[in-house]
Amino acid sequence: MTKKKHYYQDYDSYEDYVRREHPEDAGMLRAKPRRVKRRVYDENEPQEMYEEEDDEYIQDAEEEKPARKRGKKKKKGFLQRLLPILIVLAVIIGVPVYLIASRFDNIHSVSDPGSFSRSLKSEMSEEAATSSVMKDYTNIALFGVDSREEELLSGNNRSDIIIILSMHKRTGKCKLLSVYRDTYLDIGGDSFRKANAAYAFGGPEQAVNMLNRNFDLNISDFVTIGFGGLADLIDAVGGVEIDVAEDEIHGINDYQSTMAQELSRDYRTVDAPGLQTLDGLQAVAYCRIRYTAGDDYRRTERQREVLQQTFRNAKRMTPAKLSAITTQVFRQTATSLTVSEALALSSKLLMLDIVDTAGCPEASLRTSGTVNQESCIIPKSLEDNVRWLHEFLFEENDYRVSERVKKISARIDADTAGIG
Repeated sequence: MTKKKHYYQDYDSYEDYVRREHPEDAGMLRAKPRRVKRRVYDENEPQEMYEEEDDEYIQDAEEEKPARKRGKKKKKGFLQRLLPILIVLAVIIGVPVYLIASRFDNIHSVSDPGSFSRSLKSEMSEEAATSSVMKDYTNIALFGVDSREEELLSGNNRSDIIIILSMHKRTGKCKLLSVYRDTYLDIGGDSFRKANAAYAFGGPEQAVNMLNRNFDLNISDFVTIGFGGLADLIDAVGGVEIDVAEDEIHGINDYQSTMAQELSRDYRTVDAPGLQTLDGLQAVAYCRIRYTAGDDYRRTERQREVLQQTFRNAKRMTPAKLSAITTQVFRQTATSLTVSEALALSSKLLMLDIVDTAGCPEASLRTSGTVNQESCIIPKSLEDNVRWLHEFLFEENDYRVSERVKKISARIDADTAGIG
């Protein structure tokens, strides 16, 4: 049987064939395209081209029909392989990027992100600023505050949630480290108080500086969310499944009652212990419980538990659901990230994998007591806690603390001598 081939098989493409063999028709390629039917013919047959601008059949129809069927089948197989890839790209990259870009103006941003970043870097220790280990990580401070939208960037907000999110840039592995809000630290200006006072006195800039100063870190960005925004986000992802203890029920209902009044929304009481799905207000109230066994240590465990579940559920959100809550949540969010930085970060979110969580000061390196009439968590040795922190977050086993951390550690020891 004579081998069949298409008339432009020996050319790079149909367009190349037209330009080389029919230059008088080359202009048609940029104007209205002409529908060209392929004619299958024998190698010994004159190489003619049949052009039609309507749907007339080509001669040799009996040979053309099978060829067309085979071509369609092949094309369908290709699209079947390509379509899922296109859908995944659209959902994972296109939709979040579009939403963030189009609605970023709803976020409360610092007035001058460049100046904000330079200010933070000027306060970093030389060890942190030049660390060859930390440069492989993206470190962001996460704050949760009980605040109205217009006050997210101001002082007068003690941060109930202080979490360092550290993500390895290459692997996407992420760790969450809570800093206990009652930890006695240098909050700036030679003032030693509870860690959460830094946000109250100087907003996010002083709070981030407090983390960098006390722990030799290089954090240059933050995200703050009001509790109303966090509740909306949790509601949008379908709530979180929590095993509620008997002694936590009163705290959940008490906190959510207060928040519901402040946010002018209804709430649903938790009436029994056990495994159950908490809605947004219930989950945020659960995060805020203090006066149960474990005190602040247990509270930060609750916070990390809720955030982990929220993130896992958010990764499964449909674009429609994401679109529905983006504006509302963004209005209750503040950040130092520029839109380009937020877009770059969003493209990494789905590769992010939370592999471990912890609290600082570390359990064996802390005590508690009253300092200057405030009930505080006291680092037994800030130096040892900083070494532990760098090993936990960055797998750095031989970290050498800065001279500044040594001085802060000595001051804490002196202020808390005989306590605990």
